[in-house]
Amino acid sequence: MAIDLSGKTALVTGSTQGIGLAIAATLAAAGARVGVNGRSSRSVTRAMEAIRTDVPDAELLAVPADVTTDDGVAKALAVLPAVDVLINNLGIFGAQPALEIDDAEWRRYFEVNVLTAIRLTRSYLPGMIGAGWGRIQYIASDSAVAVPAEMIHYGVSKTALLAVSRGFAKEASGTGVTVNSIIAGPTHTGGVEDFVYQLVDKDLEWEEAQRRFMKDHRPQSLLERLIEPQEIANMVTYLASPLASATTGAAVRVDGGYVDSILP
Repeated sequence: MAIDLSGKTALVTGSTQGIGLAIAATLAAAGARVGVNGRSSRSVTRAMEAIRTDVPDAELLAVPADVTTDDGVAKALAVLPAVDVLINNLGIFGAQPALEIDDAEWRRYFEVNVLTAIRLTRSYLPGMIGAGWGRIQYIASDSAVAVPAEMIHYGVSKTALLAVSRGFAKEASGTGVTVNSIIAGPTHTGGVEDFVYQLVDKDLEWEEAQRRFMKDHRPQSLLERLIEPQEIANMVTYLASPLASATTGAAVRVDGGYVDSILP
């Protein structure tokens, strides 16, 4: 199955590391012109250099902007006034006892994980509808439906993204624009390694720490391991392509499977 995104322009938010970086690189490898986004010019430059190591002919645009703010979105729009593919990847996560999460932290998770994606969708969806083609995706999480007790603020924000995705898919009905969310399972990134060590013995070697984390905190996984960012990026790139033209309004699982599935 050949995925060709030549002639398409994509913006991947939060694409200087982890899942976002893998998505940006994979879209570029498929021929898309990709806007690489991060809060600083230094992080964006570093990410673009990393992508070009694997994809020497990658067509990349630097989008240094804090898209959690109106000013940041305006800066992104100045670089990319229109896109064919919008990947709402930016998000924050962390463990915290439920009764210790104050209003300010709840608001922060909503602002970053939900409202940022809504703001960018409002900015780019009309142009996609006018062009008669487009792809919007939201990187959600299995925490949206199997909410972890240690991070319910994160889970709630990802549950909200499922509703956002479904709602905008209906708004784009019949226009040639598809809108989907990705239900990603626990994924192996630097940030997740830090998170794992918040929950298991910090003296354990990484392979043992990962095994203990999955056994004790994510026992539902059929894979019984963390997912690699590339595995998420592969699905995102497929959904961004013309090959996925009949998939919209969906929550597509890349979660490692569930022993007793609680998802459709």
